Amino acid sequence: MSKRSAVTLSIKPVELKKVANTKSISDYFGINTFNEAAMKKLVSERTFNAFKLWQEGGAVVSAAQADEIAHAMKEWATERGATSYTHWFQPMTGLTAEKHDSFISFTSSSTVIEKFTGTKLIQGEPDASSFPSGGIRSTAEARGYTAWDPSSPAYIAEVAGGKTLTIPTIFISYTGEALDKKLPLLRSDQALNKAALELLRLFGNETSKNVYSTCGPEQEYFLIDESYYRLRPDLVLAGRTLIGAPSPKGQQMEDQYFGSIKDRVLNFMFDVSEEAFKLGIPVTTRHNEVAPHQYEFAPIFEKSNLAADHNQLLMDIMKKVAFRHGLVCLLHEKPFAGINGSGKHLNWSLADDKGSNLLNPGDSPEENLQFLTVLTAVIHAVYTHADLLRAAVASAGNEHRLGANEAPPAIVSIFLGEQLTRIVGQIEAGKLTKGKKQAIIDLGVSQLPKFPKDTTDRNRTSTFAFTGAKFEFRAVGSAQNISTGIAVINTIVADSMLLLVDKIKAEVKKSGFEGAVLKVLSAAIKDSKNILWEGNNYSEEWVKEAAKRGLPNVASTAEALKALVTPKAIALFEKHSVFSKVELKARYHIWLETYERLIDIEAKALRDIVNTQVLPQAYEFQSELSAGVVEMKELAEEAGVTFVDGAVEDRVEALEKVAEEIFYIRKNIKQLDAALVKIQAEGLEKKTALLFSEVKPQMEHIRKHVDAIEAVLPDEFWALPKYWEMLFIK
Repeated sequence: MSKRSAVTLSIKPVELKKVANTKSISDYFGINTFNEAAMKKLVSERTFNAFKLWQEGGAVVSAAQADEIAHAMKEWATERGATSYTHWFQPMTGLTAEKHDSFISFTSSSTVIEKFTGTKLIQGEPDASSFPSGGIRSTAEARGYTAWDPSSPAYIAEVAGGKTLTIPTIFISYTGEALDKKLPLLRSDQALNKAALELLRLFGNETSKNVYSTCGPEQEYFLIDESYYRLRPDLVLAGRTLIGAPSPKGQQMEDQYFGSIKDRVLNFMFDVSEEAFKLGIPVTTRHNEVAPHQYEFAPIFEKSNLAADHNQLLMDIMKKVAFRHGLVCLLHEKPFAGINGSGKHLNWSLADDKGSNLLNPGDSPEENLQFLTVLTAVIHAVYTHADLLRAAVASAGNEHRLGANEAPPAIVSIFLGEQLTRIVGQIEAGKLTKGKKQAIIDLGVSQLPKFPKDTTDRNRTSTFAFTGAKFEFRAVGSAQNISTGIAVINTIVADSMLLLVDKIKAEVKKSGFEGAVLKVLSAAIKDSKNILWEGNNYSEEWVKEAAKRGLPNVASTAEALKALVTPKAIALFEKHSVFSKVELKARYHIWLETYERLIDIEAKALRDIVNTQVLPQAYEFQSELSAGVVEMKELAEEAGVTFVDGAVEDRVEALEKVAEEIFYIRKNIKQLDAALVKIQAEGLEKKTALLFSEVKPQMEHIRKHVDAIEAVLPDEFWALPKYWEMLFIK
């Protein structure tokens, strides 16, 4: 029996204690967060009000007030067992980072006490030199700063050994550039707020004081047994299987999607949900996804900054909780070839401080006109800056998923649905007509469109689909930090809003308000309509049609990232103070370098696995086949044994087939090694281009022949867990 087979037979769910009396979620939701309710109990009314004003864009709290908040935070945390604190931030690694300090301090009598000051709360100083900076900081320049983000509540992180007060922060260089994912998101929300308020004022809204983006990211993931994971070096090192013959059964029966959730998985989901609820993460939906052993969590909408923090925390919780259950949570976009990968559908919308959704058509013609203006701004933004949206989701993992008939292609498009498409077409033509009664639409120049909130079906193939009071950006990868995608959407929409507002203001004197709005929207839709597509984005028809429309179709991550450093992008982001030129160039460099390193790791891991775990077994099997051929021929020639016609030739054919696959594996491994050596002399841009055009195809050639070998080797010769085992053993 092979080691792999022994592991398969030993797999069973972790023994869990049965829950006797479950608490209501409302009894413990947010119990580990220093939320507003907790703060209000522990600080003075004056300090609390000052904090709230700061959150809403007012003056920073005073040093004395910061000390009061810090002391209250420390008291709250130590009462719950915390002994240390950390500034938690999101560097350009794509993960999260933290540096822990204890609360202890010495008094004048050398007695140890717990102490936490406003200075320590507001600012930290982790070493910035070893984090990716894209040239902003050299190795010799180590200083970096974390700064408290008051819009995201501090929380207690629990492990078996103790508890830590965790303070969400931004991360900047000594010279003030953003070294993290979070600060640009916060800046983009400010830009969006400014632009959206100008638009609302244009439509007579003088009461709203703040507009912000909201989102709810749907998090897809795979689970496999930990024992299998430890036997797969490719999963450990690269997060995805670099080889693996397809299982006879994959997702073709469509019996996994929304199916009955197995007990082992459901126990994991309950455990994750409980940990999330304690941290105030509003996970509300869980279900089986399309591929075997693929699942999803989805939250309630929140302010984008908080949603981004919560999604990073949720991914961390999922990975940690999985180990408790003897499982491993795989967040790679494409851990298994041939079946659906995992995305993170980013549902994005706009809201104001009055609770109004700016992407809600509303109940009156005036509200409908405002909605159509916001909608047009989004259409214009996505058309004008489709390249930036593609760049925002560009990664080595997502490169495998985009365009694989499970996610949108690398072509960015917008889906509106039949009803909105008809209205947008009428606005473009400048001929609003009365709509169908059953559609509850009243279209006239003075009687502007009035229609229900749910204005469309869904299109799961679209990159950017309107799904009723929100857009769904479906191209985001499952492992990605959503902050960059949100920052790009916020910025491009803010820019288009300001453009439309300026044009409407200039046109009002000539055409009156309604006429000016319709004229400007008509022109904007004419300019941007090529981005609209109601059909199947997976189809070859759309690829050809998109090319006719001049829409970019960029499959390569390295090519897609170039959009970040075009003069157009630099001007846009600097105009709205979201990214400086230096910060954009740094990100371009960091993400190119990340791509290069990941593909290099994958290529070398593939080579090592093939050389140490595939070829030795293949050689052994080849020897057995060779011996069998010799034995059959000897029996026929010397012992007079008669075999059925073709039996000897068939055995020879089997030997030749195995020998052929081994030959091509070896040949391609040599070519892979040569390619890796060749590209080392190249600069980063040329290197990443060659990795995409030469190294990745070489890896696929190797995989094809290895998978063919796996399909014919006897079970005892194959040590790596197979697809059917990893995907169907629960």
